[in-house]
Amino acid sequence: MKVKHLFPVLTLCFSLFANAQNVAKNANLPLKEGPIKEQFEFILKNSNKFKNYKVVKRVWIEQLQRNVADSINAIQKDLATEITKVATQKTEIETLKADLATTNQNIKDLNTEKDSISLLGLQLSKSNYQSLMWGIIGVLAILWLFFTYKFKASNTITKEANAKLAETEHEFEEHRKRALEREQQVRRKLQDEINKNKN
Repeated sequence: MKVKHLFPVLTLCFSLFANAQNVAKNANLPLKEGPIKEQFEFILKNSNKFKNYKVVKRVWIEQLQRNVADSINAIQKDLATEITKVATQKTEIETLKADLATTNQNIKDLNTEKDSISLLGLQLSKSNYQSLMWGIIGVLAILWLFFTYKFKASNTITKEANAKLAETEHEFEEHRKRALEREQQVRRKLQDEINKNKN
């Protein structure tokens, strides 16, 4: 063999030997656990080159597949947990909204009750209550004035009637006295006539 052909053969042997050492070295490397991106980088970095291709160990691919599946399962589990949490929070929010609406209604009722007065089981606002009370007072004042006027008028009529009655009684008494005096005079005259006739 010529020397010039020996050099390419030695180079090829050395290359194959180095490649075999690299394969042996990489065969013992474990696929690290961790982020999926780092695992892909590990496979790309530690895989053997063949022309424009990378030779990847099947064990690494299977391990990566399991790791990706585990990551997906973990993400799905986390997603399910988050969905449950969101549903729970949504329920709590709806409950809080209902409680807030009830509280606002209670506050509104309390403000209405504070600004109103109960009269015969009816809730009246203070302004309506004052208007009603002043209306009642006005009606009572008008009735009082009316009855006072009527009382004074009837009292005046009664006094006039009593005065007329007293005057009539006085006239009747005078008339009775005069009638009694006339009767007595008539009796005296009759007695005198009787006495004259006897004599």
